[in-house]
Amino acid sequence: MSTIKSNYMRPLDFKHGRVDMTHGSGGRAMAQLITELFAAAFGNTYLAQGNDGAVLPPANGRLVMATDSHVVSPLFFPGGDIGCLSVHGTINDVAVMGARPLYLSASFVLEEGFPLADLKRIAESMAMAASAAGVPIVTGDTKVVEQGKGDGVFITTTGIGVMPEGINLSGDRARPGDKILVSGMLGDHGVAIISLRENLTFHTSIESDTAALHELVAAMLEAVPDIHVLRDPTRGGLATTLNEIAHQSAAGMMLYESRLPIREQVNAACEFLGLDPLYVANEGKLVAICAPEDAERLLQAMRAHPLGSDAAIVGEVIEDPHHFVQMETAFGGRRVVDWLTGEQLPRIC
Repeated sequence: MSTIKSNYMRPLDFKHGRVDMTHGSGGRAMAQLITELFAAAFGNTYLAQGNDGAVLPPANGRLVMATDSHVVSPLFFPGGDIGCLSVHGTINDVAVMGARPLYLSASFVLEEGFPLADLKRIAESMAMAASAAGVPIVTGDTKVVEQGKGDGVFITTTGIGVMPEGINLSGDRARPGDKILVSGMLGDHGVAIISLRENLTFHTSIESDTAALHELVAAMLEAVPDIHVLRDPTRGGLATTLNEIAHQSAAGMMLYESRLPIREQVNAACEFLGLDPLYVANEGKLVAICAPEDAERLLQAMRAHPLGSDAAIVGEVIEDPHHFVQMETAFGGRRVVDWLTGEQLPRIC
């Protein structure tokens, strides 16, 4: 994402202008878009190098890298937008590996005719999210496709972080007897998106929980360095995440419905729409699995952080040759919480 002076062209019209094919051509118009919009929003010393990639200082520790593409619809939603979501999502993928996120790259696929005002709003949202997290966007790319061959804007972000020695978080480390914790209310993001799509209203607003979780993770690892598993339950929600871990660890999982933190409005919306909140996406929550003797200490560390104030112990790992995820219901029965079948909520992140 090089930055080239474009004084020889009229400034971009951020009020009425739209993306056109020349903005992806590699010529003057593309250089102007990068300079006046992206570089203006993301500006930092690494991006200012103006080369095809960023030269970064050496890191002390093991490197962790994650990438994520974002195609959420609508682009703007209660509590956030595709911009901050693309930053938070990749930071969280790095963080739940036990790493401290250091740098991000951002790649944009823009549709011809997309309003420059909306693109500027998205870029500024990304810049604010990256600045607040202390994780700069240091390089990137921009492409433009013909009108009708995209859907406004798609964003792919890649993150690099550094993980200290002694941290070993992996989906194959869950053991029978381990406790399962979640950091807060489940299903907020998915219900915020679907409510906007379906034009649903509630007595109180349901907003996306999109947030960067690396500081919460750092506090958790300081309290309990030997956490076994961390995951962010995004697409497919808590149910799909636990099924993935159960498969990796060759164990079963038991959830307790009465302990699950779910807002009344989210439950009501899911009941109205025929959805199960266990499968609804989250963008600012995490799942932790730890040894039983560490569970209370980990819970208190989570609750001491603003992003973990509603944390709860919601289940445990059990022996099960079938590797099922089950739930003890509020009525005392049990049911299998299987893998998500099909696409419950498309274009959710």
